[in-house]
Amino acid sequence: MLEKTVWRQYHDENNFREKLAEFTKLDLIDLIEDDKALYAVLKSKLTKKELKLFAMDTASINDENIKAEFEYTDDDLEKAKFKLYKKLKQDKTRLAFRQSNFDEFGE
Repeated sequence: MLEKTVWRQYHDENNFREKLAEFTKLDLIDLIEDDKALYAVLKSKLTKKELKLFAMDTASINDENIKAEFEYTDDDLEKAKFKLYKKLKQDKTRLAFRQSNFDEFGE
């Protein structure tokens, strides 16, 4: 499941759930149970570029390689990472990953 995702291009496992919990400061138990549904919400909340940056950064890809991939300068990369992780911490984003919201709204 989810073998052909952006996440799997940079990770051997579908461990996005753990990384998402870490950055959103939510407990794993609170996240949407179905990986496919959780990944769909993740894709809907991030731009394609942000999702790819999240996958690459959490896979410990060298910053030089990330800068080359996105044609970023040091400053651009720093700003992009700041914006990405700030977005993941915002209530309107992180609460979309909660199982209770998923059950209530059937997203």
